[in-house]
Amino acid sequence: MPARFFEGHDGSVSRAVRAFPAAGVLIAAGPALVLALLLQMDADPLLPVVVALTVLTILTGALHEDGLADAADGFGGGRDREHALSIMKDSRAGSYGVIALILSLALRTAALAALAEGKAALPALGLMAAAAISRGLMVWHWAALPSARPNGVAVAAGRPAAASRTFALTSAALLALLLLLPAVSPVPVLLAGALAALAALGVTRLATRKIGGHTGDTIGATQQASEIVFLASLALIA
Repeated sequence: MPARFFEGHDGSVSRAVRAFPAAGVLIAAGPALVLALLLQMDADPLLPVVVALTVLTILTGALHEDGLADAADGFGGGRDREHALSIMKDSRAGSYGVIALILSLALRTAALAALAEGKAALPALGLMAAAAISRGLMVWHWAALPSARPNGVAVAAGRPAAASRTFALTSAALLALLLLLPAVSPVPVLLAGALAALAALGVTRLATRKIGGHTGDTIGATQQASEIVFLASLALIA
C-alpha cells in the first residue's frame, strides 16, 4: 500500500483502516441474517433483536463495548488527565462504565425493535449500515487526535493518514446508502449519518478536553456512540 495512506509506522494496523467499514458490514452480516430470519417467525421484535445483538457481541468479543465502558469510567471519574488515563487502564468496571454499557445495549435494542415495526428487512439492513458508519467515524476520531499515551496500543498501531481517513469515511457513507436504499429513501440515511457524525465529534471533543488525545478506549467509545445515534436516529425518522 502506498505510504500516503498511513503515517509513521510500517506494518501497523493503521494501514488497514480503509477496510474497517467493509469489515464492519461483514461482521454484522451474520447477526443481521439471524435478526431477519427470526423476525420472519412473527416473534415479538424484542427477542430477535436481543439475540442478534448477543451474536454480534460474541463475534466482536465486546471489543468496542469494553472501550466505551473504560472511557465512561475515565471521563466520569477522573479528577484530572493522569487520573482519567489510570482509570481507563484499569480492567475493573466502575459505575459509569456499567451504566454506559446498559444504555448502549438498551438504546440499540429499542432502536432495532422500533425499526422492525416498519419494513421487515429494515432492522437487518440498519444493523449492517450502522456497522459501516460507526467504523468510518471511528477511523476519523483516531486520525483527528494525537495519542493520549506515549506508549499505548493506539500509538503502537500508528495514526491513520488523511487519505485513509477520507477513504474510510467515503466508503462508510456509500455502504450505508447502498444497504438502506432498498428499504428507505436517502434523506433519513443522510440525516442519521450526520447525527452519528455529531456524536463522534462529541466524543472527540470530550477526549481532547479530558485526556488530550485518543486511546484505544476512546476509539471504541466513538464506534459505540456513533452506532447508537445512527440506529436511534434512523428509528425516529425513517
